[in-house]
Amino acid sequence: MQLRMKNPAFLLPDGMQGIQYLLKASNSAGVPGTTLELIGLRASQLNGCTACAQSHAEQARRAGETDQRLAVVATWRHAPYFTPAERAALALTEDLTRLADRNDEAVPDALWAEVSEYYDEPQRAAIILLIGTVNLFNRLNVTVREQADQPSWQG
Repeated sequence: MQLRMKNPAFLLPDGMQGIQYLLKASNSAGVPGTTLELIGLRASQLNGCTACAQSHAEQARRAGETDQRLAVVATWRHAPYFTPAERAALALTEDLTRLADRNDEAVPDALWAEVSEYYDEPQRAAIILLIGTVNLFNRLNVTVREQADQPSWQG
């Protein structure tokens, strides 16, 4: 697969700056860095964004995440390694990433209550902003066929 063009966020003067502001806000509410990277990794897996999946896995390792847990993020529901708070965040990630796949509410009340049990309002805001931002970046990368081994933003 060949890169179609450089990532649009880097081509337009203020594109990446806006995304960076959203990421900074997502990192400001006290959600553990490993949880944020698990969220980014899972959304990227769902969207088929190899470049972002690789990046989030690398960032998660830097934040202290284990290879054992990273290896099973795609099957987190069946893996014993995730805390209840992480499970709630991953479930929300899946529901918000797969909006079109839902026949009922996009975020069921039971899931919202579960997320609210573990995360306060600013933390929930950070998680929602991150999920939206990762989905945006995934869509940009998938469209232009961003390469995990040679990201256009590095050269």
